[in-house]
Amino acid sequence: MHELSLCLNMIELIEQHARQHKARRVTAVWLEIGALSCIEEHALRFGFDAASRRSVAQGCQLWLDYQPARAWCWDCGTSVQIDKHDAPCPQCGGHALRIESGDSLRIKQLEVE
Repeated sequence: MHELSLCLNMIELIEQHARQHKARRVTAVWLEIGALSCIEEHALRFGFDAASRRSVAQGCQLWLDYQPARAWCWDCGTSVQIDKHDAPCPQCGGHALRIESGDSLRIKQLEVE
C-alpha cells in the first residue's frame, strides 16, 4: 500500500507549511490526483487518517480532485486525454503515447487556523 507512504510524506509537508505560517491547526486539505497516479481512494483516505494522527492535520477534511491525464500521440501528433496507461489514442487508435500529465498527486490547497 504505497498510499500510506505518500500520506506520511504529505503530512511532513503540511506540518512544515503550518509551522512556516504559524498555523495551530489544519482544518482541510485539497489534493489533486491524476487519473494515472494508481492511487486507490479508500487506501488514501485510510492512510491519511492514520498518518495525520497527533499532527496539526488530525481530523481535517480531505477533499480529492481527480484530474484527467494528457498524452502526446507520436502517431498522429496530437495531445489527447486518456484515462488509463494502456489506452490507445482516441484520435487514431495508436499506442505510441507519451504521458504529459495526470500521473501525479499534489497538495493543492490547505485551510488553516
